[in-house]
Amino acid sequence: MTAKKDRLKKFVTSEMSKVHILVVGDVMLDKYYYGEVTRISPEAPVPITRVVNTKDTMGGAANVAHNLALLGCQTSIAGFVGDDYHCQTLIDKFISRGIDYKGIIYREEPTTTKLRVIGGHQQMLRLDFEDTESVKPLYANRLLNYVEQTLENGIDAIIISDYGKGACTEDVCSSIIELCNNSEVPVFVDPKGREWEKYTNADYITPNVKEINAILEKPIKNRDEAIQQAANYIMSKFKIKNVLATRSECGLSMVSPKQVTHIPTKSQEVFDVSGAGDTVIAVFALGIAGGLPARDAAYLANLAASVVVAKLGTYAVSKDELEQVLLKQMQEENK
Repeated sequence: MTAKKDRLKKFVTSEMSKVHILVVGDVMLDKYYYGEVTRISPEAPVPITRVVNTKDTMGGAANVAHNLALLGCQTSIAGFVGDDYHCQTLIDKFISRGIDYKGIIYREEPTTTKLRVIGGHQQMLRLDFEDTESVKPLYANRLLNYVEQTLENGIDAIIISDYGKGACTEDVCSSIIELCNNSEVPVFVDPKGREWEKYTNADYITPNVKEINAILEKPIKNRDEAIQQAANYIMSKFKIKNVLATRSECGLSMVSPKQVTHIPTKSQEVFDVSGAGDTVIAVFALGIAGGLPARDAAYLANLAASVVVAKLGTYAVSKDELEQVLLKQMQEENK
């Protein structure tokens, strides 16, 4: 146990900056309007929200990249945006976080944006600006050319962040996985929907229980044995080498052909689980790419997620926060 703790502490404090990861997928902007609700509108039976604060954050694949950048990882991102105001907001944020955005490709459709209205701690309304049609071959080919060039220049891992918004088509995903396999670079997938054939031959996949149930004939309960059986089915059917199942209050399950590790959740007051999956795959991929054993990378990802779920709205964990929660957890385990 002491060796594991020393390894994790050293990795978090001094080794994450040595890793370079490319995130590919559905790039989004998350906008928040925070306000106070004191009365009902005379125009319609809806609450009036007096806006007192606003916030723009990176969402979807951009939030995965944000997590990596805050942890000190060398981070690149590739995906699709529209030539609009929301896109410029994202670009400004990439620049401010030192994220390489040369893989961002402009197309006619709008930048995927989610606008949420929050009254107190309650989300009251969400407006989506998006076009979820599959990306056109012209743009998909540009993306794949960028991925291929990035692999040739040297990269430690690629994360495919699929939010079902059109970027992660079967051709895009299967081509990226093939390129990674040929280059011996690990590829991590955060899945969406029911068509998992496009993830065939990925090294790691990080579904939650809802996403697992979407591809099963009979839904399972959130129990260790059931999750393990479902993971074995996923590995067999889609030739995916490892499964990291995210299980909300039950923590994480790391399932590999020769090893199964169930990691209980760190007790935490939960405000919002949005973005927690982004944090898990970011920290897990960073750990694997940085040389950590899979179970240690999953342990670290679980701790990082405990920070995120205690925040309201999309949130990216920082290096300092991860170091603090790791040291605190180590102290508790030593008692």
